[in-house]
Amino acid sequence: MDFKPPRRELQGTRAAVLGSTSGIGRAIAIALAEAGADVLIHGKRSRTAAEEVAQEARVHGVRSEVVMGDVADQHACDRIVAEAWELWNGLDAWLQIAGADILTGEGRRQSFDDKLAALLAVDVVATIRLTREIGRRMKAQGGGSIVTMGWDQAETGMEGDSGELFAATKGAVMAFTRSLALSLAPTVRVNAIAPGWIKTSWGETTSSKWHDRVLRETPLRRWGEPEDVASVARFLVSRDSAFLTGQVVRVNGGSVR
Repeated sequence: MDFKPPRRELQGTRAAVLGSTSGIGRAIAIALAEAGADVLIHGKRSRTAAEEVAQEARVHGVRSEVVMGDVADQHACDRIVAEAWELWNGLDAWLQIAGADILTGEGRRQSFDDKLAALLAVDVVATIRLTREIGRRMKAQGGGSIVTMGWDQAETGMEGDSGELFAATKGAVMAFTRSLALSLAPTVRVNAIAPGWIKTSWGETTSSKWHDRVLRETPLRRWGEPEDVASVARFLVSRDSAFLTGQVVRVNGGSVR
């Protein structure tokens, strides 16, 4: 069998992945690097963790640097955009993956109101501020692709506090994404990914009750992996998706909930 070299469809692409020190964001950053993209890694707290991901990306023969900052802070958002844009004299792809963690660690012990405030600040307001500004710059540059992060049950609903919180905030992100796509067309493409049950840190430690529910609600009968989402992100920033904008792509193993 003839050897086929790895596909490098993103060779020369300059990409920034917001929230890429772990989980889905990390998987996306590595997938883009494997495809040949230079990747800017973003983290909130641990520069060490961010540098580790950047080093993983460099193994694939691409450039990778780090920018740190709390996207819940307006001034930090402005600085992150300026630093990211200036690093390689522009960007071709911006993936807004950073989200507030209300399911594990300290986040899970917060009140409903505090969880809502965190999600609004990080998942909604920061997404709007950052992608509007990066989109303005990409439009002036002559092109680019933006990917945001939604949730597959935002439009169908899920019971409980978490369901209400994520439906409200991720639903807002998905609606905003469709409008931003119209604002930036035809120069810049904007799409959202809506993951279903993905085995990130919460999924790895959750109870058998939730595990059984995931398998019951997912026609493919398994948890999704961060790499499943990363493959779609890789597609959405490539020329293979050149006729897609304003779309919400559900990555959920076929669930119709």
